Amino acid sequence: MALFSKDALNPGVRKREVFGWAMYDFANSGYTTVVITAVFAAYFVGGIAQKAEWATFAWTAALSVSYAIVMLTMPSIGAYADLRAAKKRLLAWFTAGCVLSTAALAFARPGSVALAMLLVIVSNTFYSYGESLTAAFLPELAKPEAMGKVSGWGWGFGYFGGMLALGICLAYVIWAQAHGIPAERFVPVTMVVTAAIYGLAALATFWLMDERARPNPDALREGGMRASLRQLRGTFAQARRYTDFMWLMGCAVFYQGGVAVAISLAAIYAETVIGFQQQETMVLIFVLNLAAAGGAFAWGYLQDRVGHKLALGSTLVGWVATCVIAAVSTSKGQFWWAAALAGLCMGSSQSAGRAMAGLFAPPRQLAEFYGLWTFAIRLASIVGPLTFGAIAWASGGNLRAALMSTTVLFAAGLVLLVKVNVQRGRDAALQAGTASA
Repeated sequence: MALFSKDALNPGVRKREVFGWAMYDFANSGYTTVVITAVFAAYFVGGIAQKAEWATFAWTAALSVSYAIVMLTMPSIGAYADLRAAKKRLLAWFTAGCVLSTAALAFARPGSVALAMLLVIVSNTFYSYGESLTAAFLPELAKPEAMGKVSGWGWGFGYFGGMLALGICLAYVIWAQAHGIPAERFVPVTMVVTAAIYGLAALATFWLMDERARPNPDALREGGMRASLRQLRGTFAQARRYTDFMWLMGCAVFYQGGVAVAISLAAIYAETVIGFQQQETMVLIFVLNLAAAGGAFAWGYLQDRVGHKLALGSTLVGWVATCVIAAVSTSKGQFWWAAALAGLCMGSSQSAGRAMAGLFAPPRQLAEFYGLWTFAIRLASIVGPLTFGAIAWASGGNLRAALMSTTVLFAAGLVLLVKVNVQRGRDAALQAGTASA
């Protein structure tokens, strides 16, 4: 248990609260693993859209619309959550929305492209809201010098939730295929299973985790949304004070765009280009999640030892290598190497970025700053997959060329990361906290 020392936690924070917080990563990972990565993405292209030339573009377009909604609304929602001390309450509503709309994906059948796209937009929007709000609890739980490892605990544990959901779905898919059940009948069942695991596991979060923030009296007098918008305008007006947070957001727009390509298009690429069968793809994603869990956990400790900037930068170099290996792979064996490396880089880069954002967030504006962080990563999630889909469409379906172009996103993120000064960014956050106290 020394690995999970209470010394990493802020005074008064109990281990059960951190476990409850990590359980949300456990709960929502099944959504990204099964819906966005392993099962529904490939089913949308091959089953619902029936392998039309525009199918991959339509999938990326649906994701991009959801990310645009989140990008434009999450910063103000975050400011509202801070001023009203409503992170936990809003998280409950968003969780319910994602669970219900994920279960509703069971009604998407071959040919029902519009319905499938609408439900993906709704479910992914609610998922993204929840992801942002749960991240805003991190600085309340972890000491600044332990932000990396605690973030890694959450990300690492979360991937096991994805593996649980995917493992159950994989067992069912193998059984269904052995009995001659077609995809239009077994894929809907996996959506219901994923929604159920999400909802049940998230109950532990709401039971164990406390809302530690206190409402701002001005917000109660003035009206929550008006006060939150005023707070947000003030933050943008003082953006120069948060130079390093802004550089980190710019870095995230690029590298998270590449990560979004891996998450939303890995199954499509594996089946379309490399020739994986659906059950092989699910096994591949399962192993990728296992590698990601190890990467997130180990890199969290490394991050606190060698520094946030170096830890994140090393993962971006790894991502460039991953894209090149995957783009030139001609066999399943070669692609397995790329997938294993992608898993290590995925867990470590996402955990490292979340921890750095927490360091740069003023203590009284955590949800707001994570809302801004979400603005950056959802913009990235539009830029990355939509660019991939557009290049694939324009090149007549050449997914190898589209994947190779993704290396540019990670390289650009690495260049912008050079501009970040971690200590200066942390000092700015603490000064803002002192000024608002």
